[in-house]
Amino acid sequence: MDLPQKRKRISYELTNSQTSSREAAPSSSTNGQAGGFVEGSILRITMRNFLTYDHSEVFPGPKLNMIVGANGTGKSSIVCAICLGLAGKTAVLGRGDKVGLYVKRGCSKGSVEIELYRASGNLIITREIQVENNQSTWMLNKKHTSQKAVEEAVKELHIQVGNLCQFLPQEKVGEFAKMSKIELLEATEKSVGPPEMYEFHCELKTFRSKERDLENVCKEKANFLEKARQRNERNKLDVERYYMKKRHLDRIQMLEKKKPWVEYETARKELEGVKKEREEMKKKLKSLKEAQEPLLRKIRSVESQLQPIEQQMKEDATQKCKQKHDQLEYRNKEVDDIRQDLSLKQTEEADRQKRIGHTQLMIKDLQKELQNMGSMEDVTPQIEAVNAELRKIQEEKAKLEGEMSDLRRDKDEAFGELNLINDRIFIFGLDDMMKVKEDKLRTRFRDTYTALKWLRDNRDRFEGNVYEPMMLVINVRDSRHAKYIESHIPLNDLRAFVFQRQEDMEKFMTEVRDTQRLRVNTVIAPEESCSRRPPSRPLETLKPYGFFSYLRELFDAPEEVMSYLCYQYKVNDVPVGTEKTKSMIEMVIRELQMRMIYTAEEKYTVKKSNYSSNVVSSNSALRPSQFLTMTVDADERRQLEEQLRSIDQRMAAIREQQAKLDRRDNELRANKKKLSELKGKKRQLEQKISTKQDSLRQMEQNEINLQAIEEETNAKIAAVNNKKVAIMEEYLGHMQKVYLALQSAGLSAEKTKLETDCRDSSAELKRAEVVYTKLDQVKNNLLTTCKTLMRRASEICNMTPGETAVPEELHQVSSAFSQLPDTLDEIDAMLNEEKTRAECFTGLSDAVVEEYNRREREIQNMEKELDDKTNALTTYRQNIAEAKERWHLNLKQLVDQINERFSDFFRSMQCAGEVDLHSENEEEYDKYGIRIRVKFRSSTQLHELTPHHQSGGERSVSTMLYLMSLQELNRCPFRVVDEINQGMDPVNERRVFDIVVRTACGVNTSQYFFITPKLLHYLKYAEQMTILCVHNGPYMLPPHKWSEKAFIRRAKRRQIP
Repeated sequence: MDLPQKRKRISYELTNSQTSSREAAPSSSTNGQAGGFVEGSILRITMRNFLTYDHSEVFPGPKLNMIVGANGTGKSSIVCAICLGLAGKTAVLGRGDKVGLYVKRGCSKGSVEIELYRASGNLIITREIQVENNQSTWMLNKKHTSQKAVEEAVKELHIQVGNLCQFLPQEKVGEFAKMSKIELLEATEKSVGPPEMYEFHCELKTFRSKERDLENVCKEKANFLEKARQRNERNKLDVERYYMKKRHLDRIQMLEKKKPWVEYETARKELEGVKKEREEMKKKLKSLKEAQEPLLRKIRSVESQLQPIEQQMKEDATQKCKQKHDQLEYRNKEVDDIRQDLSLKQTEEADRQKRIGHTQLMIKDLQKELQNMGSMEDVTPQIEAVNAELRKIQEEKAKLEGEMSDLRRDKDEAFGELNLINDRIFIFGLDDMMKVKEDKLRTRFRDTYTALKWLRDNRDRFEGNVYEPMMLVINVRDSRHAKYIESHIPLNDLRAFVFQRQEDMEKFMTEVRDTQRLRVNTVIAPEESCSRRPPSRPLETLKPYGFFSYLRELFDAPEEVMSYLCYQYKVNDVPVGTEKTKSMIEMVIRELQMRMIYTAEEKYTVKKSNYSSNVVSSNSALRPSQFLTMTVDADERRQLEEQLRSIDQRMAAIREQQAKLDRRDNELRANKKKLSELKGKKRQLEQKISTKQDSLRQMEQNEINLQAIEEETNAKIAAVNNKKVAIMEEYLGHMQKVYLALQSAGLSAEKTKLETDCRDSSAELKRAEVVYTKLDQVKNNLLTTCKTLMRRASEICNMTPGETAVPEELHQVSSAFSQLPDTLDEIDAMLNEEKTRAECFTGLSDAVVEEYNRREREIQNMEKELDDKTNALTTYRQNIAEAKERWHLNLKQLVDQINERFSDFFRSMQCAGEVDLHSENEEEYDKYGIRIRVKFRSSTQLHELTPHHQSGGERSVSTMLYLMSLQELNRCPFRVVDEINQGMDPVNERRVFDIVVRTACGVNTSQYFFITPKLLHYLKYAEQMTILCVHNGPYMLPPHKWSEKAFIRRAKRRQIP
């Protein structure tokens, strides 16, 4: 082969220790800065005492660099020099783990110097390796620096020697195929993606991780909150009954507080009446005293006239006369006293008669009122009947409450089971389940998925029911049974749309098949529904053979879909068995003669020959389900929801019965209150009549015999007058002056008459004073009673000393105090009623209420925490949506570009290859990956590139073509691939070489290092290639004796015939 004359770049090796004169950047005539080098490309590699080299300098070209040499000559040493010289780790090379092992044996140190192209000035990186301490010394542009500074400089030039998509050494070729889809995606992002793409991906993974944590926290808090609410709901009735009892006890306490106030108020009113009567008597006393005053003045006037006469008589009378006068005065006074006693008796008797008449009149009125009430029947039986009915109502309410508690318990259990199902739905989410199914549909049947999106946007254009592909609308009740459904229904029907009307199906096919050129399947449901068609034989007859169900009972589907499956695939007549069925399969086939049956892990098809009548059966193993595994037990959920509705209806009926009983209870209690008031009023009338009759009998027994008293009084007066006459006779006998005696007698008579009149008025005054004294005593007694009652009421109401009014707070408690009865009888009746009601509430404690209130506070706190976490979750989801929008579209475009080149490369080799962005769940960003699928034979399907499925040569071809797909997209300044063509067959090696040359020598490509120990004959080369031949050994010419021109002359002479 003729060597191009214009090739000026020759790589050479120095076997002796000689230094290169190239310390600065080469001139443009020799290094090709203007010849297509990109930022970061390698201009020069200098190695001293490095692996197989004493001293060598390599000058690669800007495009494809083919490094060729026999095994052991040092090709891979150049790869190691690139890696270690650019601050790469030894683990990338897969050789020794210590950097000192890369120094040539027998030397104490070695070095690597790499010159990188930069528009602002080339960058020279020098690494000197010390064997003794396994340390390295770094320099940038001949100035000492740190490894970190070198790493930063390399990173700025987008060089990633740790990325297999950029740097693939010999020992790592096999690991490329071992890379997971996730690792491949990250390596591709770093290699060819924009700088921010991998950052966005990492940000998304972080956000998703936090979102998942928040979802779990929200779920846990929601579950805990629901359980707390359920626990509180169970205790709510006890709390309500506790507060009802407390209200009754509070009312009892209020009644007990008001009762002394009512007693005090009754005594106070009575005291006010006595005070008023006392004041009236006081006024009467005053008027009597005023009426008596003129008589007293006249008596004083007569006494003033009589006094001189008596004085004169004293002077003339003897001592005996004076004595007789005194005796006479005494007798006169004695007569006055007798008459006054008689007057008092007469007054007392008159008062007694008056009181008797008044009492008789009151008794008559009370008896008349009682007689009017007597026509009413006795209310005691009615009250007893009301009490009996009230007890019966209480028993019914207690029974209903027991039923309500049982229903609540049943409801809680049903809620718990429903929550388990809802938790499964929450974890996976019905939407998420559908998304998973849709993802599988999009991945496997892209045309069907496109048609599905069109259908959802245009559903209003169809008149009948149109169902999405069966794999989306079928819900298998138990995921373990999905394999039976998928084995029985062909895949073409699983992805088929189901139509109710023929014209709708034709309209749909015209649009998606003819207009959009999509390959989709459609079916039409039978006109007559077959969804409830019975099986040919009852399931009970099959159970002895181990069958537990027909296929139809294992899944749910819309009416038309189920009808089609029953009609087309007889899912209503295909039984499903167990291992027991498998163990007796020959008997099952022989005796049942069914066309198709399923055992635990196999499908049996039975046919009967039309010619020989022989029964032929075949079986096949069931494959794991791919599309129908995401299921929810709809029947169980529907039954639980129906059970909850039934419980709610029964609870509503019980509440209605309770409301009726409460209304009846209130009516009975109101009736009982009226009857009790009526009975109490009758009892009060009887007590009043009895009291008045006792008082009347007492007054009648205290009758005064005025006639006997008057006769006795007259006799006493007559006796006293006789004594007065005797005294007077004796007195007159001693008088010397009759005139004085007559005058004195006249005045005395007048005085006596005046004193008699005065005594009459004094008797009335005395009677008034007696009544006044009694009233005053009654007033004092009532005042003492009022004070006692006031103290008692104050003590009960916790009033401060000195307060005399009902405390204001008692009037402010919902006006309850003022609304209580104002009579003692009504208060007693209400007290008895409230105590009876309070006694009905038993088995209640403060601990239940405290626990309920504590849990209510916890529920409020949890609701607030849940709201905060939900808001935080919403924020994270918004951040995820924004980050995904920035990342996913660019990544999808990048993968599509890679796929386009990858597919083209494989097509050019008469093979097939595909690269796609793969994710089982679009929301799990740490599960995204790049999937490579290839096929090298037309008879096979596309298979994912794995370390085990393809041969070594096929893996090498796939790896090489993937790397070439990245070449034109690459952000990195160069790519290194070491001996990747090992194991390829000659045909594939030639094809790959052509692709490498064509791609790596393109216009917009970066530097490429392709290392190989051998080359096929008659390969096609490009002008942009640089071929670096590596020779090594003891007979090599030293560099100063090497002549490029002489080598070319000798080559030309050999070509001349």
